[in-house]
Amino acid sequence: MAKGRSNSITIPAWVLRVAELRTLIVPVGFVMLLGVLLVPLPPAMLDIFISVNISLGVIVLLTTLYMRRPLEFSVFPSLLLATTLLRLVLNVASTRLILTADAASPEEAMGVAGKVISAFGSFVAGDSLFVGVIIFSILMIVQFMVITKGAGRIAEVAARFTLDAMPGKQMAIDAELANGMITEDQARERREEIGREADFYGAMDGASKFVKGDAVAGIIITAVNILGGFAVGTIDRGWPAGQTAEVFTRLTIGDGLTSQVPSFIISMAAALIVTRSGDKNNLGAELTSQLTAQPTGLMITSVFLCLLAFTPLPTVPLLATGLGIGTIGFTMIRLARNETRDAKRQEMENAAPGAPEPPPIEDLLKVDVLELEVGYGLVPLIDTSQGGDLLDRISAVRRQLAVELGLVMPPVRIRDNMQHAPGEYRVKIRGNVVANGGVEPGKLLAMDSGLVTKKIDGLPTKEPAFGLDAMWIDSQQRRQAEALNYTVVDPTSVLATHITELVKTHADELLTREEVNNLLEGLKEKASKLVEETIPAVIKTGELQKILQSLLRERVPIRDMESILETIADWGTKTKDLDVLVEYVRNGLRRTICAQYATPDDQGELQLYCVTLDPNLEDQINAYIDRNAQGTSMNMPARVAREIAGAINDGLSKVTMAGGMPVVISSPQVRQAVWQIIEPHVPAAAVLGYNEIVPGINVESLALIEPIGADQPSKATQRPMTAAAS
Repeated sequence: MAKGRSNSITIPAWVLRVAELRTLIVPVGFVMLLGVLLVPLPPAMLDIFISVNISLGVIVLLTTLYMRRPLEFSVFPSLLLATTLLRLVLNVASTRLILTADAASPEEAMGVAGKVISAFGSFVAGDSLFVGVIIFSILMIVQFMVITKGAGRIAEVAARFTLDAMPGKQMAIDAELANGMITEDQARERREEIGREADFYGAMDGASKFVKGDAVAGIIITAVNILGGFAVGTIDRGWPAGQTAEVFTRLTIGDGLTSQVPSFIISMAAALIVTRSGDKNNLGAELTSQLTAQPTGLMITSVFLCLLAFTPLPTVPLLATGLGIGTIGFTMIRLARNETRDAKRQEMENAAPGAPEPPPIEDLLKVDVLELEVGYGLVPLIDTSQGGDLLDRISAVRRQLAVELGLVMPPVRIRDNMQHAPGEYRVKIRGNVVANGGVEPGKLLAMDSGLVTKKIDGLPTKEPAFGLDAMWIDSQQRRQAEALNYTVVDPTSVLATHITELVKTHADELLTREEVNNLLEGLKEKASKLVEETIPAVIKTGELQKILQSLLRERVPIRDMESILETIADWGTKTKDLDVLVEYVRNGLRRTICAQYATPDDQGELQLYCVTLDPNLEDQINAYIDRNAQGTSMNMPARVAREIAGAINDGLSKVTMAGGMPVVISSPQVRQAVWQIIEPHVPAAAVLGYNEIVPGINVESLALIEPIGADQPSKATQRPMTAAAS
């Protein structure tokens, strides 16, 4: 039996050893270039270096054509500088050989700079020296005035717009992360990619200046070679002036071409790489697909060329070109029709054979916990067959809320309502409308981040979740809006964000007794003894539900159910006042609470900006609190509550201006009462007790709320006090 031969390829050992030394290629190459500057180079070696220079330019150009994104060739700016240095070094080496030609006659001097330079000079100039000079001059003008200048301008504009768009891109990533659309790792990777992109275009802007300087240096070196060679030949060697001028001009033209041709290629590659826009395909595929995307234009071009064939212009080239373009256009039209017909056939096959039966009447008696009604214009956002991903976004929101609040968001019942406007939607909780809004399908929402440099044209609106000023814009305006520091999101993100904020605001209403039982069942797997000890011996399930609802009402996460039950087990035997138990539970969750509102400063230390209450004001509030066996209640007049809330709101404006979250800190005895006072007026504010501040957090009070006077309301006074929690 014949043995099967292996298909694997054995790599020679010397190849592996060379691959291990690839990190030395660049340092050794630069050292060799420095050596060429100092040591005369033999003509044969110069031929090799010139060939390498031309080959490198072609490789760079082809790599640029086949890449899909600029960052795939992120080494290009450094390579651009290296190739520029290589050309200048070769210019110096060739100039040295030309001017120090060891030849007895002008004819012998033609080969002193190597065969490549001599061949380039003879090939371009031919029999006429003037033709060679004119052709070389045209090449120099095109290189300097068109290619180099254009590539430099493109790099400059691309760098500026990329840097201007960075804040908007960062905010868009933060918004997607907050909505649960991407993970932390994905967000970190995208931020790093944005940074690499900005570094790349900034480096390209600087490297393009070297290319321009290289073109100028090429012109100067050409003039020096001609004048210097003429002087050396006539004065030093005594050669005839005519022959000397012809020889050194040919050599100079050859030398210039060997440097300008690679420079031309590299400049074209630089222009191509900064004009790529991150397409999924390479330039060739994108170019052919986009040029043939409009077959009508191809057909009109074909007719135009065929008509020109009947003029005195050459008939055969025009007619052949017109027929070729017409054939391509006709083929593209047939392909488009076939695709449309196949899509319609597939849609008909997937369609339901008949109308669905109406649901039973009993189903109409059921009340959905969370419901979303949409107008018919928003159906494509939901229908996955039309590319809608709202259902996936809602699933991501459920995961996000489970992590942030510890609450399992109930399923969202989505219905289309023909009575609504096409872009209108309503959110209901237990059958009652809690919010409504509208989006523009097919458009994008550009939100004012506070750093907008110029207004953009669009349809003015308000972002529904946070009430930010925004504009509905066309998708073609996205890059412009991001460059102006707008945060741009799609309609699905707007809707998902609004649902997220509504669930956070009404989380206490969504926490049912059944959900509390589910949380306890999940905790039994980890701490069964704790659950048995606490429920129902210390507290009943309904009472636990009220405590958890009180926490959610102030956006305190209930994910750490073990700590919550341990605190209730410790203090539930000493008091049955649920409000007091809530304060004990908050104290047990103080690290979680502080983590929500403390932010790191420039030194990495946690900072908490806040508003504090004067002790006399706390005494006034405490006087309105009624504590009895039935629980705790407050009977403060509405006028007094409005005055205190207004003063606190004025103080919180200083906190938000300083970049902090709206936080009020008070003594534990009146903390809950203070929250009840400000919640109707400042729902986004959080009220913390002094006992809830954990060590390691620097607390800075930006305003002190004074007590109510006899004839004047409370006032917020500046209080630049800083204290470290201990």
